[in-house]
Amino acid sequence: MAVFTEVGFGEADALVQRLGLGPLRELRGIEGGIENTNYFATTESGEFVLTLFERLSAEQLPYYLCLMKHLAGAGLPVPAPVAGPPVVEKAKKGQLPLQSAEADCDLLHTVAGKPAAVVLKLSGRSELAPGAAHCAELGAMLARMHLAGRDFPRTQPNLRGLPWWNDTVPVVLPYIEEAQADLLRAELAYQNHVAESSAYAALPRGPVHADMFRDNVMFATGHGTDDADGHAPRLTGVFDFYFAGTDTWLFDLAVCLNDWAIDLPSGRHDAERADALLSAYETVRPLNAAERALLPAMLRAAALRFWISRLWDFHLPREASMLKPHDPAHFERVLRDRASHPHAMAQALEPAMAA
Repeated sequence: MAVFTEVGFGEADALVQRLGLGPLRELRGIEGGIENTNYFATTESGEFVLTLFERLSAEQLPYYLCLMKHLAGAGLPVPAPVAGPPVVEKAKKGQLPLQSAEADCDLLHTVAGKPAAVVLKLSGRSELAPGAAHCAELGAMLARMHLAGRDFPRTQPNLRGLPWWNDTVPVVLPYIEEAQADLLRAELAYQNHVAESSAYAALPRGPVHADMFRDNVMFATGHGTDDADGHAPRLTGVFDFYFAGTDTWLFDLAVCLNDWAIDLPSGRHDAERADALLSAYETVRPLNAAERALLPAMLRAAALRFWISRLWDFHLPREASMLKPHDPAHFERVLRDRASHPHAMAQALEPAMAA
């Protein structure tokens, strides 16, 4: 989330009024992230997020927007995109089901010449120092999301998956030291080997978020294990689905473990939080044998994916106001830890994955 495209107040006001949200009262850019332009838009009917898509095309976007709508319709805490008034009015009159293709198309708008969407702003706040209880909430919600996506009719590859890694690694190699390049090439070769295995082919697949970091999840304020009220954490929302795609559920789980269940300064595995996340996930959806066998490899894959993308964003940045590229060294540390201790990782995760 950053501001690559400046949006005038009048243009944003025209959009929210066309969507039936009332006059715009405030528009402010959102700092953080590196992919899309994001604004908080406050109208007389509430608070919303306006997103302008800087890289994704109008042809790709229905997958993401319809997935959010599908998951929200299944009762998950996901912000459904706001549809345009012609579709809403037809639906109210019984002339058009809200699940129709026409309704899906009307989730996508145009602002400043860019494809755009408007979603309701979630309540709560991100927990950047999660404990085991936060990780358990996340694990259960992630499993519910995977199950809810089984009947989602659209498919679209994870656009930051293995083919993108293969294309992007040669681009970033000139910018890094030889020891880093050796690790990058070796890990990429390993992941290509894993992807060709029968165990990988047996992994369950479906829609995945693929970017469910701490700052993309919200918890109710005043609900934390250290709060004076003594309430357990309560997850209130998951957002930023614009790296989603059809991929293995295990990869999605590994992305979460690599952010929620590690020591941030060192990148090392945190057994207590990993156990809480995995146990809660398996309470809803138990892992199969192939998933248990390949979890260490997918932890490495998830670390590789974000090391590559951070190297790309850091060394080949785009111009934008409020843009702060992430430090690539963090996921280099995570990858080195995962690659150096595969057996220790498997042993550490064994209790949580026990049948």
